[in-house]
Amino acid sequence: MTDELAASVAAAMWAEDTASAGLGMRLLRVGTGTAVLEMPIRADMVNGHGMAHGGFVFSLADSAFAFACNSRNQVTVAQACDIVFIAPARRGDLLVAEACERASYGRNGIYDVTVRRGDDLIAEFRGRSRTLTGTIVTH
Repeated sequence: MTDELAASVAAAMWAEDTASAGLGMRLLRVGTGTAVLEMPIRADMVNGHGMAHGGFVFSLADSAFAFACNSRNQVTVAQACDIVFIAPARRGDLLVAEACERASYGRNGIYDVTVRRGDDLIAEFRGRSRTLTGTIVTH
């Protein structure tokens, strides 16, 4: 597997990913088993406590997870994931989510995603993936 394949898969996925694009996410890097995305926290993403709603932080981490676990050009979906919120993000913050494969076995995978604001840790996400039949791109 090559990072070139991962980039081709990411481009094809990104072209159809209106959810991530609509939230203002940008795909910064992708490689085999890895992905880095960023997202600015907009005024419409802040909850009643003046903090970024946790669902938006989760969405950023989940998108990074998706690009990382599909990087081998096998259709792969989440079978379970969870998140631990460490610190609040606020309007105007630029969050960066970095996903990394921890294990791949059979049709299953485990991925960790760290969400940061600069050097500040915002959240840790763990996703468990399941590979289905099919590919994203033909090569």
